[in-house]
Amino acid sequence: MTFLLLQGCGTLNAPPAPTLVPPPTETLIPSTLPPATPFAPPTLTATPAPNVNRVLIVSFDGLRPDIIQKAKMENVLALMQNGAYTLTAQTIMPSTTLPSHASMLVGTCPAKHIVRWDLYVPENGYALGTDLFDLAHAAGMRTVMVVGKEKLRQITEPSSLDYFAFVDQTDKIDDPFSIAQLANRQISEGFSLMFVHFPDGDLKGHDDGWLSRKQLEAFANEDENFGYILQTLKNKDMYASTLIIISADHGGHDTTHGYNTPEDRTIPWIVSGPGILPIQLTTPVHTMDTAATAAFALGLPIPVEWDGVPVYEAFGLPASASKNCN
Repeated sequence: MTFLLLQGCGTLNAPPAPTLVPPPTETLIPSTLPPATPFAPPTLTATPAPNVNRVLIVSFDGLRPDIIQKAKMENVLALMQNGAYTLTAQTIMPSTTLPSHASMLVGTCPAKHIVRWDLYVPENGYALGTDLFDLAHAAGMRTVMVVGKEKLRQITEPSSLDYFAFVDQTDKIDDPFSIAQLANRQISEGFSLMFVHFPDGDLKGHDDGWLSRKQLEAFANEDENFGYILQTLKNKDMYASTLIIISADHGGHDTTHGYNTPEDRTIPWIVSGPGILPIQLTTPVHTMDTAATAAFALGLPIPVEWDGVPVYEAFGLPASASKNCN
């Protein structure tokens, strides 16, 4: 379901790896979106960086924190045990897929990135502001986005991505590749920043309901595919130097989401990799903090216009408060 108005961003309480067959060669669909809307250059602040060679951000669309245990998402659970995590992170309000992912990766509240639509609308262009991919690409880093919904291409301009591909079951096209296959091909080619989006849990939630048997099965299958990605990183001797952030755009209830309820707004946030302490975080985490944490890990300058801040507690550093978008 689509929501046309956004309010703000916002807090709550809640609750390895198989071998992979070699991925086939994929077909990349070029972007046909209009030129990006120009914006003023951001003001940047320098930050120290941990010893990280690359960052992988994984979003499980529609993942309520309590589903992780119920669906027996073993790979996610293993990273929770080895890394820093919170099961009370908050997404924006209303929590819909494209606006929430824009806040996650642009690092700002909707009032700044202006993504208030939740369908693929090419004429709307792209999220405003300097996003995480803009920063990484400008620094000469290889950037990758592999997603399960085509509308997520509107988060960043094609010029800031070295590779974009989508496997969108909502487009009624029989896609020949899986999210894991496309992501693993890009791991083999090398990357500095990769965003991977798994859509099926959300799709099954809308079809059969949140916490339904079919939704739990979908999340379990996505976790298995995530395990293939982790195994490829290990096979390429890249795992130990990769910072991995796992989160979601929103939760859900019944067969919907987007409301100002704990079930819809509370999301998991997990980080594992070099320099990360194995702790349960006490710092309040908002979805905008994902972009800032990734930028910090890669040694990129963080725009002062961003509402998110690095989750310093995960690195054993003094915490800073991110902005609540309400």
